[in-house]
Amino acid sequence: MDTRPIGVFDSGVGGLTVLHECLVTLPHEDFIYFGDSAPERFPYGTKPAATIRRYAHEVAQHLIERDVKLLVVACNSATAAALPDLQREFTVPLIGVITPEAHAAVQATRARRVGVMATEATVASGRYPAAIGVLDAGVEVAQVACPELVPLIQSGDVNGHDLHDAAKRYAEPLKQAEVDTVILGCTHYPLIRPMLQRIFGREVTLITSAEEIAREVAATLERRGVGNLAGREGSYRFLCTGDEQAFQDVAGRFLQLPLTEVERVDPARLEIAA
Repeated sequence: MDTRPIGVFDSGVGGLTVLHECLVTLPHEDFIYFGDSAPERFPYGTKPAATIRRYAHEVAQHLIERDVKLLVVACNSATAAALPDLQREFTVPLIGVITPEAHAAVQATRARRVGVMATEATVASGRYPAAIGVLDAGVEVAQVACPELVPLIQSGDVNGHDLHDAAKRYAEPLKQAEVDTVILGCTHYPLIRPMLQRIFGREVTLITSAEEIAREVAATLERRGVGNLAGREGSYRFLCTGDEQAFQDVAGRFLQLPLTEVERVDPARLEIAA
């Protein structure tokens, strides 16, 4: 038995969609969630790749210093920009979010036309077309960068007119491309999945990573023999680089579980430590 916690991080609250599935799948494990929500750092998706790599390295190192036994990069932009470098640098197992979504999309598409809604950084990386091409080179991939969605979702108003109008605008090129499967390529986007499903219609399959990631975490723990006893009750706690109360208010609504006290980590400390 290994009682060390599992680390999960994102640039804000979007990674809570992954944390929620992990809590459901592994209720006996302990988790630390890190939301890098400081205004000067959030969101990752509009930043240059080099900046995202630096932020991801700083957060990963901080969580590893807290003795996590496994680290989930619950951010598509960070996975696209930094995951290979993080896996080379650190010995702790690291799991990202792009490959499981690509695999699920290839399995789901009937017309072999897949759409991707993602951040600017993720689209620019080309990681989704590459991952899908490895699995099925005949699948056409249409990508749309959606820079407005993450800040609007993070604000907490997931039913607002501005968010709905932006989502409709970003969906239109994918509808014109006649895709039958759309990867929600940012962990914030599943928080508005019902809205997106209404926009695309029931005939379009929406792909998210949370369930696949939770299964991969469980398999990795079992393979390495570092899981907790199944009968124990796990715990979860939260760190952020932004305003603690604002994070707690938004995260509590999205996670739909009681949040313990949120601990603020000074971004300057992350930079110095790294």
